[in-house]
Amino acid sequence: MAGSSFAYLNARLRARRSQMVPEAFFQQSIGLSFPDFVRALADTIYGPDLVGEALADVDRAVTSHMQRMVGDLPGLVSGNMREAINLLLLQSDLNNLKTILRGKVAGQSPEEIKGKLVSGTLPEVLLNALLQAPDAASMAQVLQLPTHPLAKALRNAATGNPDPLALEVALDRDFYAFSLEKARRLREPALASYFALQVDALNLTTAFKLHTLGAGGAEGYFVPGGSSVNQALFSRVAAGDFGAMEALNATPLAAASSARTLGELERALRRILLEKAAQGGKDTLGAGLALDYIRRKEWEGARIRLLARRAYFNLPAEAVAKEVA
Repeated sequence: MAGSSFAYLNARLRARRSQMVPEAFFQQSIGLSFPDFVRALADTIYGPDLVGEALADVDRAVTSHMQRMVGDLPGLVSGNMREAINLLLLQSDLNNLKTILRGKVAGQSPEEIKGKLVSGTLPEVLLNALLQAPDAASMAQVLQLPTHPLAKALRNAATGNPDPLALEVALDRDFYAFSLEKARRLREPALASYFALQVDALNLTTAFKLHTLGAGGAEGYFVPGGSSVNQALFSRVAAGDFGAMEALNATPLAAASSARTLGELERALRRILLEKAAQGGKDTLGAGLALDYIRRKEWEGARIRLLARRAYFNLPAEAVAKEVA
């Protein structure tokens, strides 16, 4: 039954993958003026969702398109298959919460933050309420969903009034503990393996941030669940011992071992995780293809938003070239 249900879903996903924005669009759009960029976007699959010619209209088009092409996936399957797809969208909820928290710390408006959100399981009315909440504690009061794994995590983390990075790590710990256990219980090895690699990537990113901030007590920021980055390596990198990165050469994170700045690291990790997700395309009887499709669409939407901002603010093409590649 599971195999046949995923066979149906995967057939739909293959059809949707064939309609994704071609790579040529991103390369050709990198130097366009904003009006020309909007016209070019209107000729893609995002065209039906693009109403207006402002930057906010581009953001709304991405959000609307993602809701149609990703948000509907759980409704195409049932039972354990639906749980597996919802698990992937739950990660989008995690990313949205962190984006909102970061935006509030940076003093961004709710509209600015909303333009960076992706399609998850939380309804738009609840996301709008979270955007209007003044701080993490208020957000925890808004997210009163007994069955949502991140509701309790946000409530517990916000109570202690931790620093922004510690608050994100607290959310990450709860999310990955829940997701790794559930992926294994659902017998979805592709998802479990991907989540474990994400934990490794997350720990490396956090270690680089701690080094930049000069923060002590690195051990308190480590997230369990990975397979290549242990706490000893994490602590060494956080202390500035980048030579410790050589230990990654024999792991799936080898391509990130030479990174020495946060930007270099994030670009390398993004490639590694996209390639890992792409391996799910071979998972014909599980949620691996859905993993690949969702991550591809999220990356597609992120690139469109980035190019839109480059064009809108008339930034030089080289300012975003590495991020769009």
